[in-house]
Amino acid sequence: MILPNVTVSPAAEKFIRRMVRFSEHPTGGFRLTVTPGGCSGYSSEFTVEAAPRAGDAEMSFGGVRVFLPAESRLVMDGLTMDFEDTPTRSGLTFFNPNAAPCACSSSGDAAATKPAQATVSLSSIKRVGV
Repeated sequence: MILPNVTVSPAAEKFIRRMVRFSEHPTGGFRLTVTPGGCSGYSSEFTVEAAPRAGDAEMSFGGVRVFLPAESRLVMDGLTMDFEDTPTRSGLTFFNPNAAPCACSSSGDAAATKPAQATVSLSSIKRVGV
């Protein structure tokens, strides 16, 4: 099983560690699903689970187990994952240095826009089975 080459910032690593540590599965892992989609190029969801699902690959970021399904492994290769916490938004962000900038805006120069980036909001976190 080929694992993606992913760069994880210290802020993203800290977020992942805290999500697992304070979950109902503190010895489990962070399951991250990243798929192509949206203007930024990525759509993602995450949960904390006791064990990987069938077909998941397991990676370790800073000693925390991360479970990646096949579709995520394909999409995440070469990405940088970060965590952003500002007054207006908070969540994981993904940066692909090889992606072309989004040109869907009719204002401004598309070439001057930032490369593809996606954000997962903390408000999307839901506890399953409660």
